[in-house]
Formats: sequence, structure tokens, C-alpha cells
Amino acid sequence: MTGSGTEADRPEPAGGEARVITVSTSAAAGRAADRSGPVLVGGLRALGLHTPDAVVVADGDDVRLALTACLRQGADLVLLTGGTGLTPDDTTPEQVLPLLDRLVPGIPEALRADGVRRGVPTAVLSRGVAGTAGDTLVVTLPGSTGACRDALEVLGPLLPHVLRMLAGAVAHEHGRGEP
Repeated sequence: MTGSGTEADRPEPAGGEARVITVSTSAAAGRAADRSGPVLVGGLRALGLHTPDAVVVADGDDVRLALTACLRQGADLVLLTGGTGLTPDDTTPEQVLPLLDRLVPGIPEALRADGVRRGVPTAVLSRGVAGTAGDTLVVTLPGSTGACRDALEVLGPLLPHVLRMLAGAVAHEHGRGEP
């Protein structure tokens, strides 16, 4: 997240409760450090969201269990990092999709397009998904620190509006200013 603009250029604080789940079997087993989770936690805190440290889980059923716990805790936003690629262990989308009520396909489309625009052609291989579970926005992201930093730049300007919408504070704006 770069910050050379003026105060007026910065997005309004998102506010709310966010959670980060890092999906990495090696990090969950202590064989590797979680590097992408802290990037997301720091970025979300900078955006004004109350965000505890990331939870690290192994690929597989632990993903669904961790997301279910975050939803029960009343998180407004949950970002998952890792498990969106093409290896046999990459099952984060399959674990997350059954818990979503509605898909928000524009978010992962924008994230993939942003990656390609930045010169990362493999961004199109991400199987990331986004959607809502009740009044919580859930977004899955690749496990790289670069992808997480880039995702925060894409998501940052959207989050205040999205979180207000999910909280019921925005009825119908039709793209014309604030309510």
C-alpha cells in the first residue's frame, strides 16, 4: 500500500471486525513461517479494521472449521490466504464455497485482472472466490506476500462501502454518491 497522496486521497476507514486465516500445511506444522497473514493483518489494521493476528491452519477441513469459527465470532470481513492454486492440496475454494450464501464474482475477477496488469500473467491461475456468509464478506487470496499486498490495494477502497452495505446502512445508491 503506497501512500504519497494527501489526506483527502486516502480512503475512509473501513471500521469493523476482520479476521485473517492463513492456509498453509507447512506453516501450521511449524516447518515454515506465515508470511502472508501478517501482511494482510497489518494492511487491514491500517485500513481501520480491528484485526487480531492471523490464524494458521493446514490445507483441508481445518480451513472450513476456521472460517466457521470466524463467522460465529461475528467478523465483518474474513480474508483467507493460500490454497487457491492448482496443486492437489489447494482446496481453499472448495472448503469456503459451501459456507457462502452469495457469490461476489467481481472481486476475484478484479484481483486477477490487477495481477495481470502488474505483469504477473500467472494471476489468472488463482481460483480465488469471494462472497457473503450472512453479513460477512469472505475473500480468498493467493498465499504470496505480493499478491496479498496487491489485494489490499484493490480491496481497500471497496471495504467501507461493502461493509456498510452488509450492515444494512446503504440501501440503494445506484452509483450516485453517498447515501
